[in-house]
Amino acid sequence: MAGMTGVTGMTAISRRTGLAVATAALLTGAAAPASAAAPRRERALQRHVDAIVATGVSGVLAEVRGPRGRWAAARAGVADLAAKAPVPWNAYYRIGSDTKTFTAVVVLQLVGEGRLKLTDTVERWLPGAIRGHGNDGRRITVTNLLRQTSGLNDYFAVGADPADLTPEAYRRNRFRPQSPEEQLKAALSRPPLWLPDADDPAGERRWGYSNTNYVVAGLLIEAVTGHPWAQELHERIIEPLGLRDTFTPGTSSYVPRPTATGYTYFPNGTRPVDTTLGFGGGADGCLISTPRDHGVFLRALLGGRVLRPAQLAAMRQTVPVQDWIPAEGVRYGLGIAWRPVAGRRDGIWFHGGTSLGCVSECGVTPDGTTAVTSAAFTLRLDSPEQNERQARATLRMVDAVLGGGAGAAASLGGRDLGGEAPGGRLPASWPPAFAVRPGRLVAVGAVRSG
Repeated sequence: MAGMTGVTGMTAISRRTGLAVATAALLTGAAAPASAAAPRRERALQRHVDAIVATGVSGVLAEVRGPRGRWAAARAGVADLAAKAPVPWNAYYRIGSDTKTFTAVVVLQLVGEGRLKLTDTVERWLPGAIRGHGNDGRRITVTNLLRQTSGLNDYFAVGADPADLTPEAYRRNRFRPQSPEEQLKAALSRPPLWLPDADDPAGERRWGYSNTNYVVAGLLIEAVTGHPWAQELHERIIEPLGLRDTFTPGTSSYVPRPTATGYTYFPNGTRPVDTTLGFGGGADGCLISTPRDHGVFLRALLGGRVLRPAQLAAMRQTVPVQDWIPAEGVRYGLGIAWRPVAGRRDGIWFHGGTSLGCVSECGVTPDGTTAVTSAAFTLRLDSPEQNERQARATLRMVDAVLGGGAGAAASLGGRDLGGEAPGGRLPASWPPAFAVRPGRLVAVGAVRSG
């Protein structure tokens, strides 16, 4: 889930737009094609999707993909609390900080082509861009950006005000875009959390999730290629993989149909608010996709069909993570994370993303054989307990799909920096209003840079 940033008012964490035309069957919510393979798998997936809805989510959609395509799919709840229609199969949704994995792939492809190095500093490609209040682009490498070890403040957290988390503020700001420069200015208005080790900045082990890292990564891609970040993403990933339902929405605040209404429970509120519309950022969290496309991407990535072996190995080099998601043993690589699951010696890879009204969760086996993707169309900012229940139910679904069986995994550790991984609580600085996996929540609205 992407991180929030300083915003003047409610930042609608919305995503994207795109007026893609869906087929008539999808528009009418027709039933998913029968899963000839394993009705038992579908029943098991359905039980977990039902359990997520039971935590208070309006609607959920999940899909599992394997070597022969879709392996199972399930949905529960409704697409809209008023109309009561089911969630459409293959609905569009904002994947939030799952966008970061796509962005990291573009950067690593450029590394594989010899156009930049992971040890290059930000200063080399964006001279003077990171300066002021002790921030120093000469001490931050490409690795630091992708691995979240730069020490840069999250642009959302810097200026977020709990008083702005209201339905009224959301409506004021849902059509107000932010530029990467505005977001970066907000982040640089405060001293960094730390500066990477001067002798070995790329080897920095201190970790802190910041959407700003991927804002800078997007600017870096543009500096190296001379093209917009969205163009590189499309030509390098979306088009080659045939992700026909994945796109960057630009400054649009709309999500195309078929989709489901995204609901947010704001702090001190008692009723869900429709937060489907909203500007969703850029390279840090703007993508709109579908369960099918997201699963295809994850399988191709871990299956070695997107990056060269050296860059995929670099992506999988991790540092330990604390206070990010309600799971133990989490480690973060270059735009993707690893965690242990019961029954698998090699764990799973994942990221996840959160926007107002939508929570994206995913997982993929280390060999890329199987991927699970899901969208829950409700975000709870009113109750940390309710949010935790929803998060844990979703993680249990991913574990059940990708785990190798019952019992504890025999080896959960994962190697440290210099090797690949084998396969909570919230930061005290966050106010209670943001007690919802803040590191993956993408903010929308006008950035407050002061």
